[in-house]
Amino acid sequence: MTEATIRRKPGMASVKDMPVLQDGPPPGGFAPVRYARRIPNSGPSAMAIFLTAFGAFSWGMYQVGKGNKIRRYLEAYFMCFYL
Repeated sequence: MTEATIRRKPGMASVKDMPVLQDGPPPGGFAPVRYARRIPNSGPSAMAIFLTAFGAFSWGMYQVGKGNKIRRYLEAYFMCFYL
C-alpha cells in the first residue's frame, strides 16, 4: 500500500475520518455587488423612431407604386406587338 498525506494525516483515511475544511468569507466580508440596472436616458425619442419608420414605409410604398406604373406601361407597350 502507498502512504499518502491527506490533510496532514499520514496513511489511508476514510472520508468520515477527515476533518472538515471549509472556506469562509474574507475578514470584513465581500465587497458589495452592484446589481441595479443602469439604463442611460439618451437616444432617440419614441416620436423620432415612429416618424423614421413611417418615412421609410412611405418611401418604400412610393417605390412600389412607381414600379407598378412602369410595369403597367411596359405590359401595354408590349401588348401592341402581340395584337
